[in-house]
Amino acid sequence: MDKVKGLLVMDVDSTLIMEEGIDLLGEEAGVGAQVAAITERAMRGELDFEAALRERVALLKGLPEDIFAQIAERIHFTPGAEELVDELHKRGYKVGLVSGGFHETVDRLAEQLGIDYVKANRLEIQQGILTGQVLGEIVTKETKLAMLKAWAAENKLELNQTIAMGDGANDLPMIQAAGIGIAFMAKPIVREQAPYRIDVPDLSQVLEILDTFKRIL
Repeated sequence: MDKVKGLLVMDVDSTLIMEEGIDLLGEEAGVGAQVAAITERAMRGELDFEAALRERVALLKGLPEDIFAQIAERIHFTPGAEELVDELHKRGYKVGLVSGGFHETVDRLAEQLGIDYVKANRLEIQQGILTGQVLGEIVTKETKLAMLKAWAAENKLELNQTIAMGDGANDLPMIQAAGIGIAFMAKPIVREQAPYRIDVPDLSQVLEILDTFKRIL
C-alpha cells in the first residue's frame, strides 16, 4: 500500500456544507430562531460549546428520527467540496470530518464524498423519537485537536503534513496545530488567529493554499 502523503481534517457545518445542521433541526422543531441564536454565540466563542450544544439538543426533544432524512434535502455541499476531496485522494491524502453536529446527518455526507474518517456527536433516540439528550462524550475543541493528532499518527504523519479547516471558535486549536491551518468563511476570532484564510465560499481554494505552501518549503 502506498504511503499516505497527508491529511485534511475539517469541520462540517458552515464549512463542508453551507448550513448549520442543528439550526435546520431547530426549525423543524419550531424553535429555529432560539437554536440559531445559541449556535451563533457558541461559534463566536461567547458560550461554552458543550453547554450550548446540550441546551440546543434539549430543544429538539420529541422530534421523530425520520427528521434527518427530511433535513438532508435542505443540506448543500459548499462549492468545491467534491473537487477538493477527489483531488486530495488522488494526491494520496486522507480526509477526516470532525463535527459538533451529529452522526445522523454527517455520516450520510461522508458516504457521498468517500470521506475516510468521521467524528461527531450522536443523539439519543428512543422508540423513534429524539429524547433531547446526547449519547456519550460531546465533540469539543479538545476532541477536534485530539482527532487531528490521532488520525495523523495512525497514518505515520507529522502534524506539519496535515491541514485543518473550520469556521468556529471550537476549530481554532486544530487549525493552529496543523501544518496548514485555514479559517474558512470564519467568525472574526478565527479569522484573526488562523495562519490562512479563505473568505469566499469555495473549498477548492484549499488546493491553491496547499500548492503555495509546498512551493515555500
